[in-house]
Amino acid sequence: MTFEITSPVFADKTKMPALYTCEGRNISPPLQWTAPPAGTKSLVLINDDPDAPDPAAPKMTWVHWVLYNLPPEAGSLPEAVQDKDLPKGTLIGTNDRQFAGYSGPCPPIGTHRYFFKLYALDTVLPDMGNTTKAEVVKKMEGHILAQTEMIGLYVKKENA
Repeated sequence: MTFEITSPVFADKTKMPALYTCEGRNISPPLQWTAPPAGTKSLVLINDDPDAPDPAAPKMTWVHWVLYNLPPEAGSLPEAVQDKDLPKGTLIGTNDRQFAGYSGPCPPIGTHRYFFKLYALDTVLPDMGNTTKAEVVKKMEGHILAQTEMIGLYVKKENA
């Protein structure tokens, strides 16, 4: 079976509902995934936007959400998951809005791509405290057993 991440509220490479963005309630979308490969000790979820600030001339990848040490048996995250309700052992990294947790799409111009990347690791990462995507990615090096991703698209109504 292929390791795959999906959402029941939008398909890969389709528009994300506004509910999950700055124009809605800015809550995390529900996500689900198939079983990771044998030997998986933890999962990492990274949600980022490589089209910032302008898809016609991107200058950076904007980080929206970093979760690490998700238990391999978790299988899903519910809509609007609160930090306190994350699966036991899950740790939260800092997004580019400088807080830990989910920060939904809010593109300043054009249609952006929002990648939800899920990594299966052969280890449990150390607690890195107030950490960033870059630090988590560095700690993952040499430990990735499998990865999968899905992409949500979004353009603000005022930019459409």
